[in-house]
Amino acid sequence: MRRVAGVLLAAAALSHPQSKVMTQGAHRMEITMERLDANGSWRTVDPALVLAQDDRVRFRFRTNFNGYLYVTNQASSGAYEQLFPSAQAGRENRIQGNREYQIPSGDSRFKISGPPGYEIVYWLVSPVRLNDSEPGFKPLPPEYRSTKPLNLIPRCDDTVLRARGACLDSSAGPKLIPRGDSMTPRELLDQSAEHGSGDLIVMRQQNKSVIASNEPLAGPVIYEFRVAHK
Repeated sequence: MRRVAGVLLAAAALSHPQSKVMTQGAHRMEITMERLDANGSWRTVDPALVLAQDDRVRFRFRTNFNGYLYVTNQASSGAYEQLFPSAQAGRENRIQGNREYQIPSGDSRFKISGPPGYEIVYWLVSPVRLNDSEPGFKPLPPEYRSTKPLNLIPRCDDTVLRARGACLDSSAGPKLIPRGDSMTPRELLDQSAEHGSGDLIVMRQQNKSVIASNEPLAGPVIYEFRVAHK
């Protein structure tokens, strides 16, 4: 079991009508987050949900085009960790269009831990592999393995519709990264990745997060998903 200092993405498995949408229109990247409930079942959760300590979560990812996926997490403690590809989550990171991928794979899951705050999960999608020396795997530089805490505390947003008394934080969920953002660890993923490309659009479809582009990706792109936790 991997330990991740506290955030997550939530989403449910895609239905047949949703699968049909994935074959049409814009180039899409879909992320969902699931949480393990007390009965041992995985449930889709709202990406704005504020998670609790020791929650177990996993991600589901899908595109309607082929490419390569890299996922890095900045924990609420400030430390960086490569989530995928990795020895635990799997090293083969080639993705095929209209196929759903679970991260981590198999029976593994991420455990929410660390100080209250946000896990900032960076998702990099590239039409080509970024590292040929060891396919699908690029270790983090030592200087990024531990940094200062983010010092941001999630808050329940009364303006957001709540389900069964859940605490939802409107600042959580998918975000584009502004160009020139010096806080983003660009080197963790690849120097050539485009930050917050103006061609990307962020959408919500129920509990599913969708990042779309009207044109095929000309190169790598990075976006983030903020996971809030107590």
